[in-house]
Amino acid sequence: MNRPWTADLGNGTYRNPVLNADWSDPDVVRVGADHYLTASSFGRAPGLPLLHSRDLVNWTLVGHALDRVEPAADFARPRHDAGVWAPSLRHHAGRFWIFWGDPDHGVQQINAERAEGPWSAPHLLKPGRGFIDACPLWDEETGEAYLVHAWAKSRSGIKNRLTGHRMSADGRTLLDEGRTLVDADRIPGWFTLEGPKLHRHDGHFWIFAPAGGVETGWQGAFRSRDFFGPYEERVVLSQGRTGVNGPHQGGWVRTAAGEDWFLHFQARGAYGRVVHLQPMRWDAEGWPVIGDAGEPVSTHRKPAAPEQPVAAPAVDDDFPGGAHGKQWQWTANPCPEAWTEPSEHAADGLRLTCVRTPDAHDLRLLPHVLVQRLPAEEFTVEVDLELRSDEPGAKAGLTVLGDAFCWIGLEAGADGVPRLVHRYAEGVAERERDAAEARASPEGRARLRIEVTAGARCRFFADTGDGFRRSGQVFAATPWRWVAALLGLFATAPAGTGPAGTALFSTFRATH
Repeated sequence: MNRPWTADLGNGTYRNPVLNADWSDPDVVRVGADHYLTASSFGRAPGLPLLHSRDLVNWTLVGHALDRVEPAADFARPRHDAGVWAPSLRHHAGRFWIFWGDPDHGVQQINAERAEGPWSAPHLLKPGRGFIDACPLWDEETGEAYLVHAWAKSRSGIKNRLTGHRMSADGRTLLDEGRTLVDADRIPGWFTLEGPKLHRHDGHFWIFAPAGGVETGWQGAFRSRDFFGPYEERVVLSQGRTGVNGPHQGGWVRTAAGEDWFLHFQARGAYGRVVHLQPMRWDAEGWPVIGDAGEPVSTHRKPAAPEQPVAAPAVDDDFPGGAHGKQWQWTANPCPEAWTEPSEHAADGLRLTCVRTPDAHDLRLLPHVLVQRLPAEEFTVEVDLELRSDEPGAKAGLTVLGDAFCWIGLEAGADGVPRLVHRYAEGVAERERDAAEARASPEGRARLRIEVTAGARCRFFADTGDGFRRSGQVFAATPWRWVAALLGLFATAPAGTGPAGTALFSTFRATH
């Protein structure tokens, strides 16, 4: 079935975006006939998602490279403006490598023989604040290695600048103090230069880097015969006459068939940074030409590659044996009490502990919310919930979570009897409040539904045994600072002592 969040049109062409969800700051590498993609994961865990494709159009999620965000104690609570920023994915010496900049701790690196892992423990290559968007380069001709990174003004007071280092071949040591490769303050009209990706091509060092801001910017390319410059620049992709705002920050890849393609993101509010695929060629002066003469394409022929089944990252989940699929992440490093690894013979369905916390009134503060990306512009999601608790205030539900949030689910009342509740909090609110009047759910079971339409407008429904009934008003989903709105499952309880029960989720489905 060619779902609306699948880009393959089935006739040798595709439509953009090829990944219509928040795969922020994508980078891509080819190994043989296979392409792999990673993206920013900020403070969520596991981090550093890894997607696979043969044709750059049909993608599946194969896992994550980072089990926990380090240092672990710093990510015990949600931090959506920190952690893993703009990773770079490379393959060298028979290994996959991922470098990224954590704006509060520095440039980190991990590597593995296989994309599916196991991956090495994070190695802090360049400690310090403000170093972001790191990318390595191994020069196959000379055997030398290099690193480039950008700067976060919020941590360092510096921005609009790219810094380069010579690096040891094992990726563990920088060999100099670093020098400015590009100072965009010296380029008229350029601002917020970031997200560099370093390449070697046609005798030049190339840096593909966006500027102009996420919502309104453009993709630039810089080239020099010497790594330390000087570099000349050119704008190689911009919105132009299209509706694709701020097309930039991504990765160039050459396929096994010798074709050049460029994957980049587009910021779309609550939906996050969706990923587009652009054809790419080189002009007579040796500069890249991306898209249709430098403007994004909406549809195009697919890359030349063996036929691949139509695919998209998974959304649905039956939680077989009590396990959740790879598409789910925790909003911070997982707390052990939230979820127990299922045993070999466990029944289907996700069992979440109603974790006691003083922050039960605000889902934005909780590390034990299990989340995944909004899969399309318009869709309906449903899940079955059974609340197995008579602890007053214990609750569980289905949420749309961002700077503001809204959820529908079950809560044990003062008498321990479950009731259906619907709550929300605005971005400026410090705690949730009712979005609709509670109603009885004596069996402690409900089928929950959220319908999402254009503009990320969400309508909430529940079936407690007498058919679906709409609840409350329309809720407009909002992103966090760098993260899209997310779908989430949670179970929680007020602070106290002793077990507070569990919640069972099953048959999670998304349809259009």
